[in-house]
Amino acid sequence: MSLTSFSQSISSSPYSLYGLGSVYDSDFGPLPSIGSSGMALPSNTFINNLNPASLGFMPQNHFMFDIGGKAIATTYQSSTKTEKRNNFQFSHLAFAFPVTKNSGFSVALRPYSSAAFKISNLKLPITDSQEFYYLSATGSGGLNNLDFSYGYRFGKKLSLGATATVLFGNTVDDRTFLILNSLTNIHKKTDYNGLRTTLGAQYKIDSTLTIATTFKIPAQIKASKVQSVQTVSDDVVTTIESEAASDVDDYYMPLEIGVGISKRFKNNLNMTLDYEKSLWNDTRQSELYGNFVNQDRFALGFTYNTKKNIRSYWDRIQYLAGANFDTGYLEVDGKRVNNASVSVGLSLPIENTYSALNISYSYGQRGRVANDLIKENYHKISINLSLDGIWFVKRKFE
Repeated sequence: MSLTSFSQSISSSPYSLYGLGSVYDSDFGPLPSIGSSGMALPSNTFINNLNPASLGFMPQNHFMFDIGGKAIATTYQSSTKTEKRNNFQFSHLAFAFPVTKNSGFSVALRPYSSAAFKISNLKLPITDSQEFYYLSATGSGGLNNLDFSYGYRFGKKLSLGATATVLFGNTVDDRTFLILNSLTNIHKKTDYNGLRTTLGAQYKIDSTLTIATTFKIPAQIKASKVQSVQTVSDDVVTTIESEAASDVDDYYMPLEIGVGISKRFKNNLNMTLDYEKSLWNDTRQSELYGNFVNQDRFALGFTYNTKKNIRSYWDRIQYLAGANFDTGYLEVDGKRVNNASVSVGLSLPIENTYSALNISYSYGQRGRVANDLIKENYHKISINLSLDGIWFVKRKFE
């Protein structure tokens, strides 16, 4: 199907038509500012959702809380038309605390995907015929992601962790087909639920260099639908199905393997570099309008602070920058739907704890104007509030 029709009315990314919808990039703390890199960073000052092993480095008696949101201004461009959309999205809600002196636990809730699209009067040919029919469609809904993570540190250098993820939610799809003088309306609601496991490791080679890896285990997301079908011909309404329940093809999530490094230079500059491979080809699933293909993601980030005087507020501010490139897991009309972005940000400390207000700005492009595809140019501002509380410590002064 040509995606040109999405330029007429877009409520979200047109590519959310595929699979479970467009996947959210819900990163915690300062991670959006450093290109969503940081697989090798410990959770010693913020909750690192990229690797459960990071929880093995949580400081004692520190209870951390993280909440965030993002504002996105997107321009959708086709070969014939340009349209703009603005929206604000909830990003995540998470808290973490140490279990023992060598381990930590976290719980996080965030959106996993959003399926929001709208098509108006798209003209399509009838197979083996000279006739045409017209399609109108709207979609809404998406999946939620509930994570339970635990990390344990062995000695001072090695930490291992695991995340149990509960995926749940539904999508609603309404489609209208106009063929000659006959109108067919199909209303479908699909419910999804499933479990997924992520394993992670971090290893400190020395005080300035840490390496990490993650493995997201393949998972099968169960699906079931309730569907109603009506036809209208010559003002006669005929109900073919009414709230009919049935099973549909399950959705398969691939094996994803990631590696990352974190390197500190001269105590005030830190670099993070991540690479992740998602083996979508092995799921052997496809879409009516496109194919799933193996995905590569590269992320690079830099963090800088002066550290001249830790008592000075301005010297404790962190300056951050990053870049991210993603080949995408969709191929439409033989073209990859890739994504590239750059980002900058600030981490503003709050009081004398690890609490901070993290603000980042990103500019990116997704897709392309080719073969009637849509190109997205977006500006994104992410705001994450990371709060740190010290509990169960006896007062030394009254």
